[in-house]
Amino acid sequence: MKKIGLKSQYFIDRSNRKAFFRGVNLGGSSKVPIHPDGATYKKEGFFDHLNVSFVGRPFPLAEADVHFNRLKKWGFNFLRLLTTWEAIEHCGPGIYDEEYLDYFEEIVKKAGEYDFTIFIDPHQDVWSRFTGGDGAPGWTLELAGFDIKNIHPSGAAIVHNVHGHPFPRMIWPTNNQKLAAATMFTLFFGGRDFAPNFRIAGVQIQDYLQKHYINSILKIVERLNKYDHVIGYDSLNEPSSGWIGHPDLRENHGQLKLGEMPTPWQSILLGDGRQQEVEIWKIRMLGLRLTDWKMINQKEVRAWQKGTECLWKQYGIWTTDDKNNPVLINPYYFSEVNGEKVDFSNNYLKPFINRFSTAVREIDKDACIFIEGVPDLNLPDWTDQDAQMIVNATHWYDGVTLLTKNFNSNYTMDTDKMKLVFGKKNVRKVFYQQLKNIKNDSDEKLGGIPTVIGEFGIPFDLNKKRSYKSGDFSSQAQALDLYYQIIEELFLDSTIWNYTSDNSNEHGDLWNDEDLSIFSRDQQVDPDNIYSGGRGLNAIVRPYLRLISGEPRRQSFDYRRKEYTLLFEDQNEGELVVFVPEYQYPRGFRVEIESGKWDLNIEEQEIRVEYRGASINQLLRILPK
Repeated sequence: MKKIGLKSQYFIDRSNRKAFFRGVNLGGSSKVPIHPDGATYKKEGFFDHLNVSFVGRPFPLAEADVHFNRLKKWGFNFLRLLTTWEAIEHCGPGIYDEEYLDYFEEIVKKAGEYDFTIFIDPHQDVWSRFTGGDGAPGWTLELAGFDIKNIHPSGAAIVHNVHGHPFPRMIWPTNNQKLAAATMFTLFFGGRDFAPNFRIAGVQIQDYLQKHYINSILKIVERLNKYDHVIGYDSLNEPSSGWIGHPDLRENHGQLKLGEMPTPWQSILLGDGRQQEVEIWKIRMLGLRLTDWKMINQKEVRAWQKGTECLWKQYGIWTTDDKNNPVLINPYYFSEVNGEKVDFSNNYLKPFINRFSTAVREIDKDACIFIEGVPDLNLPDWTDQDAQMIVNATHWYDGVTLLTKNFNSNYTMDTDKMKLVFGKKNVRKVFYQQLKNIKNDSDEKLGGIPTVIGEFGIPFDLNKKRSYKSGDFSSQAQALDLYYQIIEELFLDSTIWNYTSDNSNEHGDLWNDEDLSIFSRDQQVDPDNIYSGGRGLNAIVRPYLRLISGEPRRQSFDYRRKEYTLLFEDQNEGELVVFVPEYQYPRGFRVEIESGKWDLNIEEQEIRVEYRGASINQLLRILPK
């Protein structure tokens, strides 16, 4: 039996108390191998994808006590622990890295000693390191017909390791709509419909890819089934629809247009070694703007292996005339199947999640399954016939801050209405509604389930890394405080992105120039001080409700006044537990409660309140002495 279960919209502990989690993603550099050094600003050894090791991600086992002790002291009780398909099965189909699996189990076991609750995140971004992200092994691309060394120069993806340093900020998500990643996701989720005759070793490509992905994660499940603090598994981080459902290959769709933006049709032609003049988009004051056109792939490099015809030419999307000029035959190929409009979330993503869930629960019957939708698309509609014991783990980011690396509390973009919003109250209102919509999806589309904001965070290299020179992280703290205020107000569970043990001010989280780690050794001036190295801690390390017998109604924390308030309702006697960090109250604190008594667990930094039942709401306040 797991230490934590599900009941309606809440996590519950074995005493049937509602449990709330303050968590962190561990860790950012787990996306890349430790040997050879897979930091994306490096090219050396990049293409030797069969001979890699992720042993030591998120940190060496010898350092685990230091990091887990730090995270616990900072108030985290929940880990979204990253692994990748590549880390497990990089050597080739069906060949598993047993040394890594042994190491990963030891990390999980050690986390349990610090009383962390864990869910496992099989992480990916834009398919693979070789398509500008992370996740899938390199051999998956080779089996699909790609020459991984030609993916970047052909324009089939923009890859930091090949592009070099510095890397354009937040450009990596555009790879989802470029040839390599779009093809792989289309095959992974919809190969039976869109490439029906494509088989590997006699197995249809969709079934082959999904089977190998799921089987690799099952190797983790087999190891962790015995640990009750491992409560579940994410089905797939930030899944992409590829080109499934794309209405017209001659047009770009989606909100993010940045850098070189070929249409899908142009991407297909680029991959066939045909230069194309493509749109160039840049970040401007009033949003993303088309600024120029540029001829790319002028060396006419093919993304496909020598002698391999473009996959989508094989399936009749396009052909050539008698002068070898390309001719688009069916620009709507991915928009309909058997005369029906494609619904990616319900027709492709949902069956995969159900398949994943069934496989996991054959080994771990009590595992929760954490699910995510595709950014910009709705979550699947869930019914009683679908997998149960699921958790909505949708991500949320302040997109303007992420793209511009500048936080302005008076300005943001309402992405639902695609309108600029001005004024602090209006910005907060937009963020609140965006997060509330995620919770509403849990209730209305998924049948009333818990909600974990699986990722949110802030770039710490704001304003051209100004904080690293000044030591002032007040802008980041202001943003994080705003995010946490709303998360607390909605009683959402969360795992902030991220904690990277080997983060540096120069290269961030070692992946695509991202720098969102809440810890960096470059800020660690005193290794003996458990808070040294933390960034924005005055907003992160804060009081919050952990357990309650009754119904929580409202909570808030003013990090300037150090005042925490909790409003709750319970007509019966009960108890609650609140994390009260020494960091915020170095000189002690006082507790005001309308009924009942409390005691302090100094080691856990928790107060436990036993309260009497009441017919009206009760108020708890914590203030500095």
